[in-house]
Amino acid sequence: MKRILKWAGILFLLGILGVGIFLYSTSEREPIGNNGKEADVLANKMMEAVNKEAWDNTKYLQWTFFRGEHHYFWDKANDMVEVVWGKNKVLLHTKTLTGKAYTNDELIEDKEASQKLLDDAWSYFCNDGFWLNPVVKAFDSGTERSIVTLDDGREGLKVTYKGGGVTPGDSYVWVLDENNLPQEWKMWVKIIPVGGVSTTWENWTKLSTGALVAIDHKMGGTIDASLSNVKGGNSLSDFGREEDPFLAIGN
Repeated sequence: MKRILKWAGILFLLGILGVGIFLYSTSEREPIGNNGKEADVLANKMMEAVNKEAWDNTKYLQWTFFRGEHHYFWDKANDMVEVVWGKNKVLLHTKTLTGKAYTNDELIEDKEASQKLLDDAWSYFCNDGFWLNPVVKAFDSGTERSIVTLDDGREGLKVTYKGGGVTPGDSYVWVLDENNLPQEWKMWVKIIPVGGVSTTWENWTKLSTGALVAIDHKMGGTIDASLSNVKGGNSLSDFGREEDPFLAIGN
């Protein structure tokens, strides 16, 4: 029995070593870019390609992300979002991080339980809202832009988020096509232990408001990180809603 346990322990350690070697061998070192006007010019061209002006004028958005489990209705103009997952629904002020939480459509009165759902909703929204359209966040407060040289000699746009959200310090290198529309990005983020993981940005779709968003993503060439149920509009009726869902939290 001791002999079996000994060999099991050795195999376990070898497995950990193998994973470590794999991560080390596939991880890319984060590139150091050149800051300055050139990077800002390229970033502006990228945002023009997705029609940032139309995005800014889009009042409402809806989408589903994370294996079809997180559902959003976002009143972007008034900084409110409805987040639905499983039996839970949260109506959240995205600026004050206050709101109301429900389970099975019943208001959660317990403050600790309610706050837990509010915190979860905020975390989901930060991540999943970023995947909806990170292009337009290249000039957000706390960002730093730089130009890096890609493997094929082209210029890539590196955007580093030094503050904001739930994972400050993450960096992304955008790879653009001849029209400055993103084709993919490479990520250096805390949540992924391997640097330089690539995700495609495909199936660019024009919303009814004129803004463009990418619907389909393949991470590392295999993992599907696509969005669904994506829609934009400027009235509740565009989404088949008759009542403002955020009246419950004072909109």
